[in-house]
Amino acid sequence: MTSDPFSIFDTWYNEARETELNDSNAMTIATADANGQPAARMVLLKGYDRDGFIFYTNQESRKATDIAANPKAAILFHWKSVRRQIRIEGNLSTVSDEIADAYFATRSRDSQLGAWASDQSRPLDSRATFEARYEEMKARFDGQDVTRPPHWSGYRLVPKRFEFWQDREHRLHERRTFVRANDSDESWIEGMLYP
Repeated sequence: MTSDPFSIFDTWYNEARETELNDSNAMTIATADANGQPAARMVLLKGYDRDGFIFYTNQESRKATDIAANPKAAILFHWKSVRRQIRIEGNLSTVSDEIADAYFATRSRDSQLGAWASDQSRPLDSRATFEARYEEMKARFDGQDVTRPPHWSGYRLVPKRFEFWQDREHRLHERRTFVRANDSDESWIEGMLYP
């Protein structure tokens, strides 16, 4: 078995993409605000490589304000179909405008318009208000490309720690960890945890 956590992630993720019925790229992201209050929510993984794991959001959302105050987070993939989960912890940084623009251009037009219409995580008096704002954005961008809003971008989680969890009978699970040896190289310290 390989000692490279990215290779293990590739293998497990590709297997889950074949067996998980809905959103195999769904992951929980846990953040904490400036006071240490944790919050968790589901987001979609939209890209990854050895530099990290990318997701996108409104930069005025609760998760983004948490990240601005405390740029550390944990993500969790849980795939019931293959009885596995992967926990990854690390630091977050904003992706470049070029990367965010390129991804935004691949979204459906309705999703692009929704990014303009939504004040994500803020109180909403009624669904009708949001739908009216969506219609305003539809009219605003009629006949033209929808550009990326200035308050919308992506974040990259740079892993410092991986945990690979494999379900086993009688709760005798297998837990394998990889901790980055230091920030300046690609070496990992491998270990195991009791179930």
